[in-house]
Amino acid sequence: MHDPRFNKMAQVIVHYSIALKPGQNVYVWGQAPAAPLMLEIYREILKAGGHAFLRADLPGAQEIFFAHARDAQLDFVSPVDRISVEEGCFDAYIRIGAETNTRRLSGVDPSHVQRHQAALRPILDKRLRRSAEGNYNWCVTQFPTEAYAMDADMSLAEYTEFLFSACLVNDPDPVTRWQEMGAKQQRYIDFLCDKRTLRLRGSDVDLTLRIAGRTWKNSQGKRNFPDGEIFTGPHEDSVNGWVRFAYPAIYQGREVSGVQLWFEDGRVVKATAEKNEEFLHSVLNTDPGARVAGEFAIGTNYGITRFSRNILFDEKIGGTFHIALGAGYPDTGSTNVSAVHWDMIASARDAEISADGEVFYRDGQFLI
Repeated sequence: MHDPRFNKMAQVIVHYSIALKPGQNVYVWGQAPAAPLMLEIYREILKAGGHAFLRADLPGAQEIFFAHARDAQLDFVSPVDRISVEEGCFDAYIRIGAETNTRRLSGVDPSHVQRHQAALRPILDKRLRRSAEGNYNWCVTQFPTEAYAMDADMSLAEYTEFLFSACLVNDPDPVTRWQEMGAKQQRYIDFLCDKRTLRLRGSDVDLTLRIAGRTWKNSQGKRNFPDGEIFTGPHEDSVNGWVRFAYPAIYQGREVSGVQLWFEDGRVVKATAEKNEEFLHSVLNTDPGARVAGEFAIGTNYGITRFSRNILFDEKIGGTFHIALGAGYPDTGSTNVSAVHWDMIASARDAEISADGEVFYRDGQFLI
């Protein structure tokens, strides 16, 4: 697929999102169908004076791995993956999703996937720690495929336009647009930065959580592309109450719909789902941290108007909030560790959020 906007997208990711400097090393991981975008990113890295290592995964490789891998292979971590997060080796990481079959793992034993994820957890922990320290930039993005388009009930052409629009690539100056979004979101963060407690109330939620001393992050096209959210890590023992997620929760290629969670002192003590409830419970039992909320976020991208069954877009939808079970981001102050990071999205159209008793968000809109 040739479209000049892929070059524009690559320019924004390399020069703005990861802010590449001459001499820096970039690990670029993508699925093979993303080759047109990978090559444009490679071109921009070289033009910026950087060095790139390209890794392309082939369609079908995951299925073969989980069909034949034994315990020792599920526990194995590639030396290349270890090197990718080590100080002195790579300064940045770009990941490009390009699925040809988003349900490829539906028939795989979930325990095998969870065991392999647990083996890879130190890689994720190291990436998050280095990012929090400010010496490792990363960005996750996507290349349009028929599989993504079908999940979103769109044609490939429609989905491609959906992607470019969400990434603001159709704008004459995408970087300025992202910076403007960042400035707007910073006003919300300035209001929240000294608050201690959040309360969410509505037809689908009745939750309290403590955020005192935690850091709010401004997602403005840096780590995710597209982007648009503010998020923090609630205190690990603080979430109490109930929430129902209006949108299907998708994880490891499985769709779990009608999810409801009950929290006591930070942990999920009860969980139900209308579809794939057994899978929900299996993920919650991955490790002790999987039942803890590692992230709370509010979506701010009102340009994403459709649910696409893709978390990169859906968690950013303006008028939603989401909770991620599992691993938190150290730079928010979260200390929760898990092999899981599962974002679940709830509508805020009939809800209000207050901070220390002051309502600042109602019916999907900020009042600040």
